[in-house]
Amino acid sequence: FPGADDVDAFWRELAAGRDAVETYSEEDLAAAGIPESLRQSPDYVRAGTRLVRDFDRFDAGFFGFTPREAEITDPQHRLFLETAWQALEHAGQDPDQFPGLIGIFAGMSTPRYLMRVAANPSIFQSLGEQRVLMGNKPDTLCNWVSYKLNLKGPSLNVQTTCSTSMAAVHQASQSLLNGECDMALAGGVCLTRFVKSGHIYREGGIMSPDGRCRAFDAAANGTMGGNGVGLVVLQRLDDAIRNGSTIYAVLRGSFINNDGAGKIGFTAPGIDGQA
Repeated sequence: FPGADDVDAFWRELAAGRDAVETYSEEDLAAAGIPESLRQSPDYVRAGTRLVRDFDRFDAGFFGFTPREAEITDPQHRLFLETAWQALEHAGQDPDQFPGLIGIFAGMSTPRYLMRVAANPSIFQSLGEQRVLMGNKPDTLCNWVSYKLNLKGPSLNVQTTCSTSMAAVHQASQSLLNGECDMALAGGVCLTRFVKSGHIYREGGIMSPDGRCRAFDAAANGTMGGNGVGLVVLQRLDDAIRNGSTIYAVLRGSFINNDGAGKIGFTAPGIDGQA
């Protein structure tokens, strides 16, 4: 996550009460290419989350990508693939040696990187439209990991906007309980900001007017978007105990639903549903 390259660093940020939001100067925004007309707007909020460190780096050779293939692949795909490897490594699991099926359930945010790639016609000519799309579409996120890491369990993309990672954990848990796999990766990735930039505040919108996010606080007045990637490795509890796995938490149960029309607007939370 921004300001936290691993779980331990993230915990230290939380324990210290720090967030990843920063305020940008006029020089920061100008250097990022934000138009002056936008910067001078009274509704422009000069705040955003820090960028994920090294989001533009990728060990292409390790994962069997050519430099050109890596160049056209959405950084969300790249970060997610790296994190999937790190999660399994952290869990002490080698996919090629694991005696059961490993599944993966996850989703990614809007593939805005594709617009940048599309602006360079020579890339389409060198690799072809199909290969470019396969490296950028949300549909192929999990399948790339299954292919590159040789995972043979269910490989399902989950897209439920803000709740994608939570929904992925639920789907992974159900797959484990149903015996469809013996281990599962679940999570999500969002990387849509490549430069320092703020946002336009609109009355009645979901974005914060002052650039701060105050979850579960009486002073809460909006949200902030952020970049990051997170994955958990899940097993049935009996299997984890028998295998001597490090157990960080036990998921007692999960449920999934929707608020339907019972809320003030499409992006608003449904009070009854959340309760």
